[in-house]
Amino acid sequence: MIEIHAVTFDAADPYEIASWWSKATGLPLGEGDKPGDDEVMLRTKQDPYVLFIRVPEGKTVKNRLHLDVNGTEGRTRDQEVERLLGMGATIYQDLRDANGVGWVTMLDPEGNEFCVCRSDAERAAAAQS
Repeated sequence: MIEIHAVTFDAADPYEIASWWSKATGLPLGEGDKPGDDEVMLRTKQDPYVLFIRVPEGKTVKNRLHLDVNGTEGRTRDQEVERLLGMGATIYQDLRDANGVGWVTMLDPEGNEFCVCRSDAERAAAAQS
């Protein structure tokens, strides 16, 4: 048996992109992480944590692995999409349906794909109707 310790993203500027994700998620950076570091951690409540490491090459193809996120603190999927757009993310593909299901595939400032899904409250409300 193995244990997943970290999910790692290649990055041009690990501190900058980890800081963006820290603001997006509310998760703190690793203790002592600072601008210019080659590895910067986004500390989660337990393993696995998210790690951003500096690589010399830029992103050239679609990620084979990505994060799915959903709104918290009472925010809906659509409110979360708007908040993330305001932080510098962009919409890559909008897969929301008129009936409320679906998700939005977005790109973080370095071009990494991630999906914004409905919140737990939105899924629960849909299941009751």
